[in-house]
Amino acid sequence: MLDMLTGIPIVNIDKELCTGCRRCAEVCPVDAIEGEEGKPQSINADKCIMCGQCVQMCKGYESVYDQVPTPMSKRLFDRGLLNDVDEPLFAAYNMSQIKEVKDILKNRDVFKIVQCAPAVRVALGEDFGMPLGTLTPGKMAAALRKLGFDRVYDTNFGADLTIMEEGSELLKRITEGGVLPMFTSCCPAWVKYLEQTCPELLPHLSTCKSPQQMAGVIFKTYGAQVDKVDPAKMYTVSVMPCTCKEFECEREEMQDSGYRDVDIAITTRELAYLLKDANIDFNRLDEEEFDSPLGIYTGAGTIFGSTGGVMEAALRTGYELYTKKPIPRIDLTMVRGGEGFRVAQVDLGDFRLKVAVVSGLKHVKEVLKSVKNGKCHIHFIEVMSCPQGCISGGGQPKIIFEADKERAYSRRKEGLYVHDSNLSIRKSHENPAIKKVYEDFLGEPLGYRSHELLHTEYKNRKRENSQCKIVS
Repeated sequence: MLDMLTGIPIVNIDKELCTGCRRCAEVCPVDAIEGEEGKPQSINADKCIMCGQCVQMCKGYESVYDQVPTPMSKRLFDRGLLNDVDEPLFAAYNMSQIKEVKDILKNRDVFKIVQCAPAVRVALGEDFGMPLGTLTPGKMAAALRKLGFDRVYDTNFGADLTIMEEGSELLKRITEGGVLPMFTSCCPAWVKYLEQTCPELLPHLSTCKSPQQMAGVIFKTYGAQVDKVDPAKMYTVSVMPCTCKEFECEREEMQDSGYRDVDIAITTRELAYLLKDANIDFNRLDEEEFDSPLGIYTGAGTIFGSTGGVMEAALRTGYELYTKKPIPRIDLTMVRGGEGFRVAQVDLGDFRLKVAVVSGLKHVKEVLKSVKNGKCHIHFIEVMSCPQGCISGGGQPKIIFEADKERAYSRRKEGLYVHDSNLSIRKSHENPAIKKVYEDFLGEPLGYRSHELLHTEYKNRKRENSQCKIVS
C-alpha cells in the first residue's frame, strides 16, 4: 500500500543500509520479507500488513563512520523526516508524515484536532530519557497544545465508544444467532491480513471501526457541532503506536463524516521528532488535561493499549449490559498476558461466554483453521498483530537491545493498568461524555446514526487465482 502523500510504500527497507541479517524476516508474521541472507532484503507488498515489526527489529543503520552513496540529508528527505533528526537511521523504516503535520500546524485557517492512542502515553517519555514505561498523559496533552493544536482530544474516548458498539454487536450476535465467533476489528494490520488471506471469514469480523476511526468521524460531526466549526475546515491528526494506522485512515471507507475522517496518522516516534524540532522540553512540562468532551475517557479505554485490554474492557461493559447487574470483579486478569493464545470463560448467569485473546499474528493460524472447519466454539476473539498488543507497535520508540524488550513491554503494560486503576470511572458505559454523545447525537448503540458513522465493511484483497493460505 502506497502512502497517498508520497506514493511510496508505508513500510520500506533501505537497500543501502540493509546487511541481509534477516532478523526482520524472523519477526515478520506474514513472510513478506524476501531475499538471500547477506544481501539486501525487500518487502513483498502483496503480503505486507504494515505492522512495522521489521522496523522495530532492524539493526542495520547508518553511522557517522559509514561511507554510503546517499548523504544523510537526502535519506532524511526521502523518508519524509525533518532535517534536524539526529538519531541513527535504520534500514527498515516507515514513511513519515511529520512534514505535512508541521505545515498544517502553521495554518491559521485550519481547525487542528489531535488524538493520541492509549499506548502512546506509556512510551513517549522514553524518547526524552524517561524510564521505560513512564506514564505521561498530562505532559503529552500539554506538549500537543504547545505544538499548536486547537483541540487535544483522546483516542481513549474512541475506545470507550468502540466498546459500546462492539459489546452491543456481540450480544446481538449471541442472542439473535449471528455469525460467531466474532473477531475484534481494532487492529488494521489484522484486518488487512484477513482481507488478503481468508476473505471468506470476513463476516466474523466485528463491523465496528477502530477507536481511531470512530473518534475521527465523531470529531468531524458531533465535535464540529460542539466546537461550532465547519468540518470542511477541520484537520485531524492521530498519534499512534502503529505503522499501519496511516493505511487505515487512507481507506476509502473511512469518510462517513463527508470528509476524510482522520486526515493523517503519525507514530509515537514521529511525535517525539516534532516536539524536539519545536524545542519543547517535554520533561519540564506541567501536566494538563485533555479537552472536553471528546477527551474524557475511562480506565477501560486506557487498557486498549495492551494485549487483552480490548477483551477486558468489552467484558466489563458486556457483563453489565447482559445481566443488568454490577460486575463482581472489575480486574479480569484471566485475559491479561503476553504473546500467544489464551482462552477464558465468563459466567453471565444463564449463559457462559467463551472468549479468547490472540497476541502476535503468527498465533492466529490455528484459530482460523478451527473457524474454517466449524470447530471453533469460542464466542468472541481479540486479535492483535503485534506481540504484546499496541504497546509493542511498530511506531513505538525503538528498543535497540533485545535484552531490554521484555522489561520495556512489562513496564509499558504496567503503566496502562496503573492508569486504569487510578481513574475514577473504569467502565466504558459509565463515561459521562459517552452517555452524552448518545443522548445528543447518536441515539443508541447499533442505531441508525451509529451504524452509518461507526460501522464499516471490509473488502476481499486476495489476489486473483490465489488459494486461501493461512500464513504462520
